[in-house]
Amino acid sequence: MTTTETQAGTSPAIADREQVFIGGRWVDSTGDDWIDLVDSYSEQTVARVRAATAEDVARAVAAARESFDKGDWASRTVAERADVLDAIADGLEARLDDLTTLGVVEVGVPLGVSQQTQQMTVGLYRAVAAAARTIELVEERPRAAGGVSRIIKEPTGVVAAIIPWNGPIGTIAFKVAPALVAGCSVVLKTAPDAPISPSVFADVIGDLVERGLIPEGVVSVLCADREVSESLVTNPDVDHITFTGSSAAGRRIMALASERIARVSLELGGKSAAIILDDADLGHVLQTLPMGGCMQSGQACIALTRVLVSRKRHDEVLEALKAAYGALPIGNPWEPTNFLGPLASQRHLDRVLGYIDIAKAEGATVALGGGRPEGVDQGFFVAPTLLDGVAPDSRIAQEEVFGPVISVITYEDEDDAVAIANNSDYGLSGAVYTEDLDRGFEIAKRIRTGTISVNTATMDFTLPFGGYKQSGLGREGGVEGIEEFLETKTVHMP
Repeated sequence: MTTTETQAGTSPAIADREQVFIGGRWVDSTGDDWIDLVDSYSEQTVARVRAATAEDVARAVAAARESFDKGDWASRTVAERADVLDAIADGLEARLDDLTTLGVVEVGVPLGVSQQTQQMTVGLYRAVAAAARTIELVEERPRAAGGVSRIIKEPTGVVAAIIPWNGPIGTIAFKVAPALVAGCSVVLKTAPDAPISPSVFADVIGDLVERGLIPEGVVSVLCADREVSESLVTNPDVDHITFTGSSAAGRRIMALASERIARVSLELGGKSAAIILDDADLGHVLQTLPMGGCMQSGQACIALTRVLVSRKRHDEVLEALKAAYGALPIGNPWEPTNFLGPLASQRHLDRVLGYIDIAKAEGATVALGGGRPEGVDQGFFVAPTLLDGVAPDSRIAQEEVFGPVISVITYEDEDDAVAIANNSDYGLSGAVYTEDLDRGFEIAKRIRTGTISVNTATMDFTLPFGGYKQSGLGREGGVEGIEEFLETKTVHMP
C-alpha cells in the first residue's frame, strides 16, 4: 500500500485499497478494475480502490443472508447491539484525523468543517445506541373478543445500504447504525467519487469482527459502479434497500425493487426554500442563511437554495445577501479558516457552471459570483453565486444544482410565499425567518417539507429527518430511523 503526500502531511488513510471488504474481512476481488480518487483541490489522482464486481456483490449478499438466517447477530438483545455501536464510535473517534483528511480530499470540505462533521458522525452512533435502548420490541395488547396478542418488532433482514459521495461517513452512520442496532445484516455500497473514507469504516468493523463483537458476514463494504450496484438492488436475498442520492437514481432503485416488492427507504434531492417575511431582522437572517445555503459548497441535499423575499424588501435584502455570501471565506481547504472549498470533481464543476448558464438564458441576472473565485487558480471551485430575478417555474428554481448557487425569488404576500415554497417536486428542508415565532411556526406547518426551521438553518440528525414528495420515503434519525429497519409481527395468544 502506498501513501500520498497531502497538504496536511503524510496520511496513511490516503492509500490504495487492493482488496474488497466482504463479511467483515478484506479479501481479494474477482476483478481487476480500479476506481481513482481525485483530490478536489490538487486535481490529482492520489489513491485507488479496487472496484467490486457483480460476483463480489453476490458473495457479500450471500454472507449477509447466511449471517442473518443463522441469527447470531439478530438474536442479540438491543442493548448488546447498542454496545457495539458505541464500540464503532470509539473506533471511528480513534481515526478522526484520517477521516478529517479524507473529508477534505474526497469532497473538498475545508479542514475545520471536516473536523466538525466527522466528530458529529461519531456522536450519531452514540445517539442511535441511546435511542435504541429506549425501544420495546415486544408489546402485549388485549383483543376486543378476549385474549392477548403480542406485537413484535423484528429486523427487516438483509439490508443494501447505498450512499452518495457528498458525505460518506455521515451517511453510513444514518443507515448502518440503525440497521445494525435493529439486528439487520448490511451490505454497504459506496460511491466511486468518495471511495476511501468508507474503507476506514470497514477497518473499524474488521477490528470488531476480530474481537468477536460482530459476527462474520454481518457487514460488507464495497465500492462499485452503477451497473454492479444494480445487481445488489435486484438480488433476491436483499430484503431492504436504503438509498441516499438523486431523485432520478431513487426512481430507478424503486422501479427495480418494485419487481419483487422489496422494502425501500429513500433520502433524495431537495430544492429547499427560505422565506424571509417582512418583519424579519436581517441580522438574524444573515447569522444562518448564507451557511445554510452554501454548506459543503452547496453539495448538500438540505441546502437552502431558494431565497424568497417580498417585493417591498427585495432591494434591501439582496444587498445584504450579496455582502454576506460574498464574505464567506473560500479557498484552500487545508486552511482551517475557510468555510468553502472546491466541488468534488471536474464533472460536477461543469454541471454547476452549466446551471448558471441555463439560469442566465432563462432571464436571471448574476448578482454575485457566477464562476471561479478571484485569485483561486487551482481546484474545482465555484464562487458563492446569487441569481436575481429568478422565475418560480424556471429550471434553476426547480432543479437541484448541488452547488453554491442561490436563487432569489420575489413574492407578493405571505400566501404567495407559501405557494412558491410549495411549488417544487421536492420537500426536504426549509426555513422561515420572522420576529414572530408563533407566526413562523404557523407558516412552517403550511410548507410541504419533512424538516423546516424557524429563524435558523440548524439540522439535528439525531431527530427524524426525511422528505415529502420526490425527496424520499421514510425517515432517518431518532427512534423513527431505527423503526425504519423493523418489521411488525402480530402473534395471537390464547
